[in-house]
Amino acid sequence: MKASFKVFLSLLLFLAVLGWAASTPLLAESKTEAEEESPDARDTFKYLSLFSDVLERTRIDYVDSVTDEKLIENALNGMLSSLDPHSGYLNKKSFQEMQTQTRGEFGGLGIEVTMEDNIVKVVSPIDDTPAARAGLQPNDLITHINDHPVTELTLSEAVDRMRGAPGTKIRLTLRRGGLAGKPFDVTITRAIIRIKSVKYEIKDDSIGYIRVSTFNEQTQGVLDDALESIDRKLGKKLIGFVIDLRNNPGGLLEQAISVSSTFLPSGVPVVSTRGRHSEDNQVYLSKMGDRAEKRPIVVMVNGGSASASEIVAGALQDSRRAIVVGTKSFGKGSVQTIIPLQNGGAMRLTTARYYTPSGRSIQAEGIEPDIVVQPAKVEEIKAAGKMLREADLRGALANDTKKKRKKDASKHGPAPETLPGPDSGNEKSKDKDEGPDKGKTADGKAFDYQLARAYDLLRGIALYEKRKAAPDPKAPSEDASSGDATPRAQ
Repeated sequence: MKASFKVFLSLLLFLAVLGWAASTPLLAESKTEAEEESPDARDTFKYLSLFSDVLERTRIDYVDSVTDEKLIENALNGMLSSLDPHSGYLNKKSFQEMQTQTRGEFGGLGIEVTMEDNIVKVVSPIDDTPAARAGLQPNDLITHINDHPVTELTLSEAVDRMRGAPGTKIRLTLRRGGLAGKPFDVTITRAIIRIKSVKYEIKDDSIGYIRVSTFNEQTQGVLDDALESIDRKLGKKLIGFVIDLRNNPGGLLEQAISVSSTFLPSGVPVVSTRGRHSEDNQVYLSKMGDRAEKRPIVVMVNGGSASASEIVAGALQDSRRAIVVGTKSFGKGSVQTIIPLQNGGAMRLTTARYYTPSGRSIQAEGIEPDIVVQPAKVEEIKAAGKMLREADLRGALANDTKKKRKKDASKHGPAPETLPGPDSGNEKSKDKDEGPDKGKTADGKAFDYQLARAYDLLRGIALYEKRKAAPDPKAPSEDASSGDATPRAQ
């Protein structure tokens, strides 16, 4: 029985190798360097045979009964996840949940997570979700899920445990400020997560504030509605926009390109992707035309801004269309392709890096704001400790333009300015505003120091542009009788 199973599996593997070999003649005509270095079919079969030996021995002799499906799925996920933190295998259930999530509605807690050193880390909570309302913060460490240690789980298994039927409760054990932080429990009730990817409000009857929390299939359509509503309400009183991308974990590449295009002239580069094969390299151009009609724009980012949100910030920054303020972004500059498989599952594979219009790769580096604005004291306490970024993830792709960027630093202007938080002065100033309303606005919300500085910056830009366009009162009158513009003494 054992021998027949091994022969059967080896035959399947051999047929798979033949299929692989048969799929390569079109590429063989123009041998690339990568192809010359790749193993031939004989070496591939040798390693596949080794895999079949290990699979058979585990299946027969492991202390507990284990299915071939579980063994092979874990092997596939291990193979892909060992390449970089964002590649992986999705079984049929996980693939269906991912497709639902990109449509903007799914069941769960509402957090974007990753895994580093066998600990689940929060990249960002999603606005108006159970996780955000429970107070979860970027860089929180999830050590236990319902008292079960996450070190015994893969990232996919941990995510599966956190998802569940709406109305059911889950208890997470968290550490804030690194593993040295004191553990505490948070009980969260799962819900249907309906992500409203874009929100907006009007500030001082002159500023359009647009909050983009994620990039899903609905983002561009909701953004169009927001812009139309702001324009209808303010008209000529509108002086500019603040686009808030803080704690935006990213999403769909095409939506990031579309949102960027909304604020750029038609035909301007938005982002480029470069992969292993030159024929896969692409440059994406804006197509819509500037819906903001050249009004000034301030873009806000922080350590929870990742992937698609970094594409938007980088495109508007490099095109000199916006001023970027806040703190350094996460630094995820790679593109994942979802490849459906015959069993109903899929593989998520990193296939390219993306680059801003000036050729910068932000992989593991992030977007450096033009003006660094640290958060207020109340936010610093919530996000204590070192912020997790892409560069901190095990196996993260290297940045291939870092050295070149240092040489070309002059092309990107001077080093970013830094605005300190409101509590960065002497110790006495920190005690000026003690009391129950400290750090609160008139409507009871926590004071957002970064957003207040963004509003101030936009007002300053608008005032400067207005004064620059106004006629100089000291200039001679155009209807002066003399053609000589030099003032004359009377």
